[in-house]
Amino acid sequence: MRSMPSFWLPQISFCFVLVIAFVCVAPCTVAQDASQVSEQYPQVEPSRAVGESAPVAKIADKETEGPSDNAKWIWGAGDLQDAKELVFRKEFESQAKRASLVMTCDNRMRVYLNGQEVAASTEWTDPVRVDVTRALKRGKNVLEVEARNDGSAAGLIGELKLGKKAAIATDGSWQVAKTRDSSDWLTARVVGVLGSNPWGDVFAGGAKVASTDANTFVLQPGFKIELLYTVPKNEQGSWVCLTKDSRGRLLSSDQGNTGIYRITPSPIGTDQPTCVERLDLDISSAQGMLEAFDSLYFSVNGGPGSGFYRARDTNGDDQYDELVKLSEFLGGGEHGPHAIRLSPDGESLYVICGNHTNPPKDFAASRVPSNWGEDLLLPRQWDARGHARGRLAPGGWIAKTDPDGKSWEIVSIGYRNPYDMDFNPDGELFAYDADMEWDMGTPWYRPTRAVHATSGSEFGWRSGTGKWPNYFVDSLPAAVDLGPGSPVGVTFGTGAKFPEKYQRALYLLDWTFGTMYAVHLKPEGSSYVGEKEEFVSRGALPLTDAVIGDDGAMYFTVGGRGTQSALYRVTYVGDESTKLVDGHDQEGAELRALRRELEEFHHTQSIAADNVEAMDLVWNSLGHDDRHIRYAASVALAHQDVRQWLKRLKDEKGASNRIQAVVSLARAGSQQFKDDADVRNDLRDAALEALLDIAFQNLTESQQLDLLRAYSLVFIRLGRPDQQTSAKIVGELNPSFPGKDHNVNQELARVLVYLNAPGVVQKSLALMDESYEMQSEEMEKLLARNRGYGSTIANMLANHPELQKLQYAFMLRNMRYGWTLEERQKYFDWLEKAKQRSGGASYVGFIDKIRNEALANLSEDERAALEASSPPPPPKEEELPKPQGPGKAWTVDDVVAAASGGFTGRNFENGKKMFAAAKCMTCHRFDGRGGATGPDLTSVSGRFSIRDLADALVEPSKVISDQYRANIIETAQGLVVTGRIVAEDEEQLTVQINAEDASQIAVVKREDVEEMTPSPTSLMPDKLLDNLNRDEMLDLLTYLLSRGNPDDLMFQ
Repeated sequence: MRSMPSFWLPQISFCFVLVIAFVCVAPCTVAQDASQVSEQYPQVEPSRAVGESAPVAKIADKETEGPSDNAKWIWGAGDLQDAKELVFRKEFESQAKRASLVMTCDNRMRVYLNGQEVAASTEWTDPVRVDVTRALKRGKNVLEVEARNDGSAAGLIGELKLGKKAAIATDGSWQVAKTRDSSDWLTARVVGVLGSNPWGDVFAGGAKVASTDANTFVLQPGFKIELLYTVPKNEQGSWVCLTKDSRGRLLSSDQGNTGIYRITPSPIGTDQPTCVERLDLDISSAQGMLEAFDSLYFSVNGGPGSGFYRARDTNGDDQYDELVKLSEFLGGGEHGPHAIRLSPDGESLYVICGNHTNPPKDFAASRVPSNWGEDLLLPRQWDARGHARGRLAPGGWIAKTDPDGKSWEIVSIGYRNPYDMDFNPDGELFAYDADMEWDMGTPWYRPTRAVHATSGSEFGWRSGTGKWPNYFVDSLPAAVDLGPGSPVGVTFGTGAKFPEKYQRALYLLDWTFGTMYAVHLKPEGSSYVGEKEEFVSRGALPLTDAVIGDDGAMYFTVGGRGTQSALYRVTYVGDESTKLVDGHDQEGAELRALRRELEEFHHTQSIAADNVEAMDLVWNSLGHDDRHIRYAASVALAHQDVRQWLKRLKDEKGASNRIQAVVSLARAGSQQFKDDADVRNDLRDAALEALLDIAFQNLTESQQLDLLRAYSLVFIRLGRPDQQTSAKIVGELNPSFPGKDHNVNQELARVLVYLNAPGVVQKSLALMDESYEMQSEEMEKLLARNRGYGSTIANMLANHPELQKLQYAFMLRNMRYGWTLEERQKYFDWLEKAKQRSGGASYVGFIDKIRNEALANLSEDERAALEASSPPPPPKEEELPKPQGPGKAWTVDDVVAAASGGFTGRNFENGKKMFAAAKCMTCHRFDGRGGATGPDLTSVSGRFSIRDLADALVEPSKVISDQYRANIIETAQGLVVTGRIVAEDEEQLTVQINAEDASQIAVVKREDVEEMTPSPTSLMPDKLLDNLNRDEMLDLLTYLLSRGNPDDLMFQ
């Protein structure tokens, strides 16, 4: 046997049982035909309790402009030590001629030198470095800092460099008070040295992550951790899965091909060894294992072939001699088949799989209506680097099967890559889903999260940009978000000899950041919300799986991806009671019972036509205050024959009931009548009629989100509405956009972009001009556990993308029509600036794809105009087409009356021709085509009513915009210059004197101006419509209202 590293030698030994069994010591006893057993003695690991001071981090090489080591992190003392807003003060004498400041504050600061503000910062990871010589005095000086902390670690650190040698560094000699004019100053408290956790050497350049002590565990108070076994990698691989058998022994699997191992842990409180034997089974690569029904089940990912396997001991010798593949899984890799759990009733098995694993072939049933789809209203972008391209719904899934693996039922869908799950004592299932770290910095990034996986649940993972937001009515939210990481093992603390709080906790293991979370779940309605707490952490701790042993201890493994693997044990040695508690929650029990009653109908046509009581229960629950109950009722309804309940929808008056029923109708109708387009159209019209009868402005924000999603699902599942209905929907929604709530604005924009609503471009661009306060969780300690991955995230947090604005930019890329040229340019300029932000690996690629798709939506005229350095010359009179006529002296009332019949069947090409014939294009751009002396008319439909438009065309001097008003300028020399001032400075005015030719200008010196008065006459000539007949005039109006879209329904 090959030699092992010296630090293992005192702890671990191997013995070949049949040859030299006498070397082994009790309790390492194994079956006679086992080929090998290894043992290792327990070792208590170094640890500290959460909240205890950490070792000082190693300081990175500093740039020359950083402070000296004399600088200390300081904060308030005494009564001020927990204050969020403080003022720091330092008086000093100096004869220096120059001064420079380097400083930062966690989180914000303003710095004053002798009363002059010299620096400010809102991001502690980006220290200020500034020359402050202008504020320095010879003799006495005062340096003051107004500091603010937003939560978590608080501190100020920096140095004022005076000349070449002297410096004033933050330290315990500084004073601190609540306000600058305070008379009660205290001595500042030193809270850390340069480089200490959690800040690290923030001055070293970029967003640095503090290092952490890789050998010291951080535990909750009263807990102890032991290393039981260090896995010899070359012989036993890297362990990724852990379970226990009926005799209390542990079982683990290598991620590779070295096999399955049975572990007898060292008894708690003894010096006896932990014993490990390799089972004589031709199987490995299990990422899920469970002993049940006198069998050992495996969910195998790769290895001998992905699938669901069962091993049995048929002769009672404590060895598994039968191995059968019960079912094939079409999928593999890290997003393949994962954990197995026994159902609460002990009669079935649950399996969870990642999004690169197809659902079981020919599954018998699904609690989620099985016509799942992408359900994206606007086109999606696949990942910019190609990950999961082409992977469609349902994504990752949870399924239930019988002990023989013959019949499968889909229970929950919409995951990315959930590795594990567990049931609480009340039989409620929770799963831990992965994030897509490449998405960080985008609106579609979703952190790792624990979800309550109820019957028929959908959690909305879709590939690329398609991930559903938490608030979509046809999905369920997370119970708790945990941030970036790589989810692995999940277990409840049921049966642990821990304090009550930790017996009830849900434990979630993160591979990337070496952190085990204890999530404390609290009933909320018929579901739960969770609060996370770090239970076990350490640098270089690639956690994989955990179980609660029969002895009441927690056992967990580390390993995966070929890393060094080990088995640890956590026990409680503190003073609190560890008496086993009843883990059932009485709070919310009635609501959970109602939800489960509704879930009994999560089967196709499970309510008989004459079962009015059951249908009443479902229908009345659609409007319940509890989201999970509403969802359960909606899924139940979608499983029933639409004809059984459509009349109820038409008669329903309640907004929430109606919205939920329409969601069910969109899902059920698209499946039950997939081959009958006429029926689907009728269902669409009925659904939209029901939704239009709901006053949007009278709803709560939550109801508004539900209504907008219901509209979207009808469009997606049942078809696009006709022009008249589209106009009604736009008329109902457009006045509410934008509103106060970002999520509502986002969904309004989505629907209005889909309906090509007038003004949506301009309103969305206005929202992109607003400032948004970025909120991000403090993550320094977490990121320090994986410096490579953590530094990437730290850089993003220091230069965070503008998520809300990016969402609007993403949706606007779909808008072909309705842009002015200036708006197009503004949009592309924003995208270019967005690339300077920091995000995940796909962030810049997504920006490039948004830009490319927006460019593809430009007309040739728009593209040429954007590329041109100067506006094109106006068309000559003889080049313009002539109207057919005969014309008439059009009045405003004539135009309004002619348009009162609506716009249908109009002629796009003739409208485009009349835009030129009426000389509109001489001065105005439209869809990138035309002159540049007047306003761009592309978006006029979003700003003008028919009468407003008629006024502007027939009586242009009635209302004149200041931006385009002419001025009459009289000079001292007697000259009169009439035109539009297009530029001015202190010395001269530049005047455009020909409304039809932007190149004709006059320059007037200011000193020569005797008088300047606004012209009462518009630069736009009147009677431009008088040469057009009725059809030509209406085609021109329609062309303007279409924003240049030849496919607008007005032309059909």
